[in-house]
Amino acid sequence: MDLYLIGYWMCVWLSSSRVLGGYPIWWSLALGQQYSSLGSQPILCGSIPGLVPKQLRFCRNYIEIMPSVAEGVKLGIQECQHQFRGRRWNCTTIKDNLAIFGPVLDKATRESAFVHAIASAGVAFAVTRSCAEGTSTMCGCDSHHKGPPGEGWKWGGCSEDAEFGVLVSREFADARENRPDARSAMNRHNNEAGRTTILDHMHLRCKCHGLSGSCEVKTCWWAQPDFRMLGDYLKDKYDSASEMVVEKHRESRGWVETLRVKYAFFKHPTERDLVYYEGSPNFCEPNSETGSFGTRDRVCNVSSHGIEGCDLLCCGRGHNTRTEKRKEKCHCIFHWCCYVSCQECVRVYDVHTCK
Repeated sequence: MDLYLIGYWMCVWLSSSRVLGGYPIWWSLALGQQYSSLGSQPILCGSIPGLVPKQLRFCRNYIEIMPSVAEGVKLGIQECQHQFRGRRWNCTTIKDNLAIFGPVLDKATRESAFVHAIASAGVAFAVTRSCAEGTSTMCGCDSHHKGPPGEGWKWGGCSEDAEFGVLVSREFADARENRPDARSAMNRHNNEAGRTTILDHMHLRCKCHGLSGSCEVKTCWWAQPDFRMLGDYLKDKYDSASEMVVEKHRESRGWVETLRVKYAFFKHPTERDLVYYEGSPNFCEPNSETGSFGTRDRVCNVSSHGIEGCDLLCCGRGHNTRTEKRKEKCHCIFHWCCYVSCQECVRVYDVHTCK
């Protein structure tokens, strides 16, 4: 690593240390050594960084749910990295840093809106799944929303109690968003938008029973959607996020900041839309103040005209091309019964990276 990058990383570390006051640094529970030991060692709530008193009480009262909370944040981070894999900002996390995204989330941008939404959805999703799998004694299957069965099927299996997962996410993730400022209002809104996505996409999942798959009997249960589908949906909401402006007014508790849609001729955002009120940097060049890592050496798609294409991803700087040999399975044959044999082939690919 050259001196330029070493200096840049030091600046990122110093910049991120300045934003921890309002940063959800408990997200760091989902990364590193503390996450890897969750399944084998008891959680010490006091050792989780960044918990406000309400979160600390929640952790101590519902300690068995905390591994699912951490798993949910990790799920959200992984989905963010998938959704933004071809964009200039690709949801990079910083190792061994409590502010796991660096200063990027210090601004009230679209990126901040998406990360809060997907992380809150992840917590609700993971807690709901954990309850349905029986790993927690304080929750289980949903028996409140069954109603009469439909024609040709009956209730069975374990319906997932998404409302309980949403409640846990709301109580824990929103606990620190109680300040009367615009950023807390934005975070609360986007957190709820992420959770609402799960409730909106609950669906019946069914399984057939009978000889040779005849489906003589079909049992169904309420199930969450695949998390990838939630990520796709929230990514669309990111692309159409509503820009807001901050308004101040006095209430009995003092000055309070609220959000109003910036352009009156646009529709007011619903509870399912993402909102932001600060513009994003272009993320083309490394910048320790914004947390941008730049796009130098990023792999780009030379045949695409979209954001992942070399023209846009490389910000007009051009790209380099190199050849890369990869070993792959080929000429696979199925043998009766029952295995597949393959040969190993070497294929040559062109790899394009930003200058």
